[in-house]
Amino acid sequence: MSITLDGPSHRTFPQLPGDWEAFFAPFLGGVADEMIEEIKAGVPEFARMEPAYVTNIRTAVEGALQDFVRLITDADASLDRLTEVFRYIGWGEARVGRSLDDLQVAMRIGARVALRRITAESERYDLPRTSLGELAEAILLFLDELAAAASAGYHTASEQVAGEQTRRRRRLMDMLLADPTPSPSVLADAARDAGWRLPKNVAAVALRERRTEEYLQPALPPDVLMDLNRHEPCLVVPDPDGPGRRQALETALREWSAAIGPTVELTELSGSLRWAREVLALAHRGVVPDDGLIRCVDHLPTLVVFKDEELVWTVARTRLAPLLDIRARHRDRLARTLLACLQNGFNATEVAARLHVHPQTVRYRLHQLEELFGDQLYDPEARMAFEMCLRVWLTLHAEGRES
Repeated sequence: MSITLDGPSHRTFPQLPGDWEAFFAPFLGGVADEMIEEIKAGVPEFARMEPAYVTNIRTAVEGALQDFVRLITDADASLDRLTEVFRYIGWGEARVGRSLDDLQVAMRIGARVALRRITAESERYDLPRTSLGELAEAILLFLDELAAAASAGYHTASEQVAGEQTRRRRRLMDMLLADPTPSPSVLADAARDAGWRLPKNVAAVALRERRTEEYLQPALPPDVLMDLNRHEPCLVVPDPDGPGRRQALETALREWSAAIGPTVELTELSGSLRWAREVLALAHRGVVPDDGLIRCVDHLPTLVVFKDEELVWTVARTRLAPLLDIRARHRDRLARTLLACLQNGFNATEVAARLHVHPQTVRYRLHQLEELFGDQLYDPEARMAFEMCLRVWLTLHAEGRES
């Protein structure tokens, strides 16, 4: 397979005077065997590999030795063929999920064996020390070229693998968020392809950027599925109630507005995302606080009230009719006071603390509200309707849409 990278190497190798082909010919084959044996001993991972892979490594070693001799004796010799081979070797290491470390160690072992054998042979041929030094420099230069080629191939494959993994995980997200979800066997196959373990429980997280500047991708746990390129970015979080999970999400998403839906089974994930998006929209409007990771389960009454705010507002215009004839500024104060009273059991002290006014001011306003609404103000069956209507009315009032 051809691995296209940055083009052929054009590095110039030193041309060493002397008959190097004659020098290397007696031991070139033997040194290749010696390299393979020492590599297998020094890198246990290579010793455990399939015979076919070891054969490929042997072929690469023998080719490297032959090409090295040509490079130092022929000014027109090219390193392109060999660098392509080592690009492919690096590419293969990444594709099978191995680190490049073992290959780099193997290459250093090979260079050490070559230098040791050359030094021994140089004594027989009475090789000058200057020539031996030039030869060692050429070997190191040669090793750099091959290592760079292997590294380039490795990184190319790593990018390919990452791209494939991302596509598979997005495809799995689409399946999980579909309504209805595919069959369990289809989900299991897609999860296996994506390298994702199917959990018992999940939750969806809806996201919104806080600002318009470009953000770094959140540093999320590896089992969290993420798609920030959707029109409405979201996450799929397995085992959302697990130890430390919420804290990890809050830390990773501190630059985002984020809402997490209820914990559900896999087949109900689309509903979790729907509720997460509902509460995130309410946070954007200021109905619920946008302070860290928003949990839908903490805002269920608000979600229910605002699920059909048009209906609630239709009821509110009747239920809150006595307020509509009061001038706007005072009407807003009375409405907020009534809501606080309903939420705090008509305790003037607690209401005053919440509204940052004097308790006597609360009592004065409450007296006005009693004149407007009469006994229904304290009717247990009416209190829930009052609270629902007030919450919607005050939100629409703040948005300028209450009329």
